[in-house]
Amino acid sequence: MSTENKSFIGLLRSFNPTYWITSGMELFERWAWYGMFAVLALYLTGSTDEGALGFTHTEKGYIMGPVTAILYLLPIFTGVIADKIGYKLSLVIAYVILIVGYYLLGTVSSFWSFYIIFLFVALGAAMFKPVASGAITKTTDKSNSTLGFGIFYMMVNVGGFIGPAMSSYLRTTFGWKLVFIQAAVVIGINLILVLLFFKEPYREKTEESFGEAIANAAKKIVEAVMDVRLTVLLVIMIGFWTMFNQLFYTLPTFIEDWVDTKLLHDQIASFWPWLASIMSGGGDSVNPEWLINIDAGAIVLLQALVSFFVLKMRHVSAMIRGFIIAAIGIGITFYTHNGMFTIVGIVIFAVGEMMTNPTFSSFIAIISPRGKEALYQGAYFLPVAAGNFFTTFVSGNLYQAWSDKLGLLQGEMAKRNIEMPEITQEFTKNNYFELASEKLGMSQNEMTQLIWDTYQPNRIWYVIVAIGLVSIIALSVYDRMVIRPKEKNGESPTD
Repeated sequence: MSTENKSFIGLLRSFNPTYWITSGMELFERWAWYGMFAVLALYLTGSTDEGALGFTHTEKGYIMGPVTAILYLLPIFTGVIADKIGYKLSLVIAYVILIVGYYLLGTVSSFWSFYIIFLFVALGAAMFKPVASGAITKTTDKSNSTLGFGIFYMMVNVGGFIGPAMSSYLRTTFGWKLVFIQAAVVIGINLILVLLFFKEPYREKTEESFGEAIANAAKKIVEAVMDVRLTVLLVIMIGFWTMFNQLFYTLPTFIEDWVDTKLLHDQIASFWPWLASIMSGGGDSVNPEWLINIDAGAIVLLQALVSFFVLKMRHVSAMIRGFIIAAIGIGITFYTHNGMFTIVGIVIFAVGEMMTNPTFSSFIAIISPRGKEALYQGAYFLPVAAGNFFTTFVSGNLYQAWSDKLGLLQGEMAKRNIEMPEITQEFTKNNYFELASEKLGMSQNEMTQLIWDTYQPNRIWYVIVAIGLVSIIALSVYDRMVIRPKEKNGESPTD
């Protein structure tokens, strides 16, 4: 039945139980991941006297970027494993790895120990990702795939909202270690779900050995990227993901360093004192992860509606419009240190994200050959992996040079010939800010404003938005030169 002949309720009823169980497990997996990842930048770079690790932004970038890139690259091969050994067994293996990995993340403090265990977590997440996407692909068709992936993406963001909200409470009330224990416990729930309720979807069985299957997968990926039309689209999507990743890699520390959320806290407290207390951890400013969480909250509320609206759009047209909206939103979030503008920018960005990401995922699903759904969903992860890798240099090296509050303040103190101790375990980042404020004869807010006015740390938005603009132009040219001519001739875009 065509999409036009189905109502919204009819489309919802067309999904079978496996679809809903998979979507539920996605919710819990994202709860665990974003409960850790949304606050990871703060944990890595925060002051050691608060239980954080005290790494530089460059070190943060080299942990979060390459490891997460590997996470999204591995599904090309873990998808093959899933097709070979079955989705259920793959999920069990993934969940066991994640439970162990998340717990261990909260027990280490050196750069390399954290890096190695985070890589172990990435392996578990990479085992999960193509199975979840593949199961959704197998339980949807052309009449409901856009809505199906839209709801699936909404479930991603339900988990993506709950996780950071819980982590914000846990880290401010009980300390950082509980954030990682939470993630392990939530994945434990998923392990129970898969053992008791998940039914293995239909899959093509072959006589290939594991080695042959992986070699063939590599060959097929090479064959796929040899198609210039597909490769160009994947390369263009790298820009979207590089821009998107700033929400989790860069914005939390930008808010922590520069955005004044005290007025926002006071406004919330005038109506809901309990909510203001939760969002601030008992302080007088809203925690950065709560502002980041607005993205997930908006998607939870609006994704199904936006996906239904996008159903009548061409796939590429929806992505272009989503790109434009997302670029406007992310630009606003980095342009000012006013907390209200940060909220507005994140909401606008969320609308663009809702239009772009599920639509691209649906487009990949439509071109997936029968029996190779998990493998072809792996192609979706190629630009995601590259986007995470390139984010390393924006969130790490560039932020360290242009926008790191501590680094800029150290430069200002040196320029004024004011001697300051080096950062150590005994003399922490917070101690440095307090002493610098005292020696400058300013309050910490006045000191922050001085550094903002002098060094303009928000200029990083030029680079972030420029990445989005290049992607918008490239996708528009791609649509005009590749997709529209084929549509005019009545061909499939992938023919």
